[in-house]
Amino acid sequence: MQSGLTVILLICVMFTILACSNPASEHLNQGDAYLQQGQWEEAIAEYDKTIELDPNLALAYSKRGWAYAGKGNWERAINDLSKAIELDPKLVEAYTHRADIYHSQGQWDLAIADLNKAIELDPKLALAYSNRGWAYASKGQLDLALTDLNKAIELDPGLAEAYYNRALIHNSRERWDMSIADLSKAIELDPTNFLAYNDRGSTYTNIGKLDLAIADLDKAIELAPNYALAYYNRGLVHREERNWDQAIADLNKFIELDTTARLALKELAMAYYLRGADYGAKGQWDFAIADLNKAIELDPKLAKAYAVRGNVHNQKQQWDLGVADLTKAIELVSDFAPYYQVRSYSFLNLGEMDKAIADLSKAIELEPDYALAYYNRGIIHFNKGRADFAIADFNKVIGLSDDNDLIEAAKARISEIQRRK
Repeated sequence: MQSGLTVILLICVMFTILACSNPASEHLNQGDAYLQQGQWEEAIAEYDKTIELDPNLALAYSKRGWAYAGKGNWERAINDLSKAIELDPKLVEAYTHRADIYHSQGQWDLAIADLNKAIELDPKLALAYSNRGWAYASKGQLDLALTDLNKAIELDPGLAEAYYNRALIHNSRERWDMSIADLSKAIELDPTNFLAYNDRGSTYTNIGKLDLAIADLDKAIELAPNYALAYYNRGLVHREERNWDQAIADLNKFIELDTTARLALKELAMAYYLRGADYGAKGQWDFAIADLNKAIELDPKLAKAYAVRGNVHNQKQQWDLGVADLTKAIELVSDFAPYYQVRSYSFLNLGEMDKAIADLSKAIELEPDYALAYYNRGIIHFNKGRADFAIADFNKVIGLSDDNDLIEAAKARISEIQRRK
């Protein structure tokens, strides 16, 4: 009796030893260790050995698929995850991983189908609701998205990414306060989330809290110094605050990090344009010209940069250059009355009165209430001895303008004409 018991115990020990020394399990565990460290090639090699030893182990295919996804080898990843599901239709992680890949490829319906299955198998899987919510959001189905994200947060109040995704939906609906609340919660749960700082900074910008926006964008850049979008957003805030040098530096940094971002060139051009216009308003002509030249170099279709540069040329009495720039502005935007009004000033000083009158008449045609255009046309009519035309234009000024100085000037001109009759 005693010897029989000993035999049974020995058999149990032998099975335990064999289980502990199962080569397939050892390779699987080693693969997991590499996977956690992001060592994709090493992980794949270990999972290869696992599958060689146990070709029907669904989990090994699932994990190898995720390692392939880490390398960006989507086709192999999908193949492995599909094989895992074929071998074990109840392997939840294979559905969620495959859904992540479909999501990264913009295949929302396929992602949702896999997440539906994952939720069917595990109705309390908060992350699946969160990811399905974002897939719905990507399709523009925002109500369904919010329902899923609310469910994810209900199941796991510590799931930072659910708050983050819900905040983006609130942003899309201009629910700024709700977005800030969710982004703040995401940051509280994950203080390293530079995306949340960036998006909260952008949201603060939308409600005019620029100091808070700068603080958040600074933090995003501190956490991720190569995150291009944070520089872009901070550049726009600096531009809004008229901190031209900082705006230009940030927008340049964005372009350096994201060389394909054509939009940033236009924003950078706008920063130079605005600083140039600011210099022009202060009478700092050379600085203005330099910035406006740069704006036009970056965005050759920025009509207002030509117009302001043309006006600066006028201030410097460079009438031909003024005409050239304003003509280019009009070529780009032909229905903006002030461009014609300013070019008329260049023509007037070049002695080309008929062209000046034609420009002022065009300005009035485009903007019938343009009092300054009537006044300037009246001056030219007056200088050409066309008293009746001049009086008609000056009377228009009196009837249209809310500028007392301009009204008084028009009245004075009428009085002068009447005295000369």
